[in-house]
Amino acid sequence: MPEEIQTTTAAGKAENIVYIGKKPPMNYVLAVVTQFNNGMSEVTIKARGNAISRAVDVKEIVMNRFLPNLKEKSIRTSSEELLNEDGTKSKVSAIQITLMKG
Repeated sequence: MPEEIQTTTAAGKAENIVYIGKKPPMNYVLAVVTQFNNGMSEVTIKARGNAISRAVDVKEIVMNRFLPNLKEKSIRTSSEELLNEDGTKSKVSAIQITLMKG
């Protein structure tokens, strides 16, 4: 999954999503804190596969060290079916954590 921050959708609606990848957790912590400091009331952290534990680490660091006034709005888990290079399909776990100003 690419590491990026989405600030708008095609419809122009503000949507703040931080995708967790292979970078160190503090890179994503900075992205989440920056979104809140720029006036956003909600930020969603998304990850799948091995990055799920890193997403949970990011949430804990943000909430315990940087922005203790945040609340968890929701935590959703799911599984996604991906097509492998050899044409076979495999299921990958995914998580979506939404944080909001409290």
